[in-house]
Amino acid sequence: MFQVPLITLLSIGVLWKGIDLVRAPHHRGLRFLVAALLMLLGGEVLSLPEVNGAIDAATAVGVGKVAFNGTYASGLFALILFFASSVRDTHDAYRRRLQINAGLLAGVLIALTISMIATPATMRGHSLGTPYMAEPAIASFYVIGNAYFIYAYPTSALWALRYARRASRHLGLGLRTMALGLLGLAITSVNRTILVVLRINEPRSHETFNTVNWSISNWAMGLALIGICYSAGVQLITRLRSIVHHRRMHQELTPLWAALTTAYPELVLNLKPSGSRWRRLHPRHTCEQLFYRRLIECRDGLVRLSPYLTRVAPDTDLAHGPADRLARHITEALALKSASEAPLAELSAARIASPAGNDLSADARELIAISHALRERKS
Repeated sequence: MFQVPLITLLSIGVLWKGIDLVRAPHHRGLRFLVAALLMLLGGEVLSLPEVNGAIDAATAVGVGKVAFNGTYASGLFALILFFASSVRDTHDAYRRRLQINAGLLAGVLIALTISMIATPATMRGHSLGTPYMAEPAIASFYVIGNAYFIYAYPTSALWALRYARRASRHLGLGLRTMALGLLGLAITSVNRTILVVLRINEPRSHETFNTVNWSISNWAMGLALIGICYSAGVQLITRLRSIVHHRRMHQELTPLWAALTTAYPELVLNLKPSGSRWRRLHPRHTCEQLFYRRLIECRDGLVRLSPYLTRVAPDTDLAHGPADRLARHITEALALKSASEAPLAELSAARIASPAGNDLSADARELIAISHALRERKS
């Protein structure tokens, strides 16, 4: 029911977070997240009957089923480690979790492979409705696979809930919804294990129980999808708002920046974009980085201009003056600088437009106010 939407969503996630990983290739959490999304996507694709049948036809019957379970289980393993790596902990604790989960996954993959090999060749195309559930190799295949899911789903859900406590309100809501869906999927894995045991003595029995369990699985997967979509949407909106905000501030600084860099062109750090498309995705080419660079260049320009400002306004508090008055003094200082043959080396630098706070936002607001005043003086 949710297979196609989930494949679409996971494909978008792989592309989106893959780009982030190219920007920060050494980020451990991103590596696990991209691996989880890629493996879960591969598992969903392998679960399609056409794909599974094609693998069996190209290799041997049963290979597609082992590939699906192994790939999907590996995706859940990577998801667990993504959440674990996102929580601050000691290196030894993280390494211990990695070793335990890696060993558990390896044991499950080996057991599934052995179970399939031990299954008679004529029965390897089995499913949960097979009449041969009494065959030990077939029953163990489903019990082992579901046992891992019974571990992996709740573990991922608990990590998501732990991460949600540190996240923003909207992101936390998405993570809690996803965790609820994962817990529902864990319940369906328990039910499938029970169904396998019941069908050992009564093949193809309890069909109503199986139908209800599939319905629960669909609803649980839907909840997980809603949580994932909501969390991803919140992150996307937050990122877009940040880009728009920094781009607007970058533009608002233009009048002040243009005036200062005209007088001091050496302040501008000209970086030619790399010819590689992937290199252009580096954070220094984002709106945030461009804004921070412009803010620094404006500050450097004011430091360079400050000796002239103290000359044109010797008795003025340049650190706390109104923006319109500072804009007038900057205009006069720039004119004096242009008229001077040499810089006023005998005057020391002074503090100009000191922000009310210690953060970059306060500094940006102060300089943007001056930039607006400069623009009004020219208009």
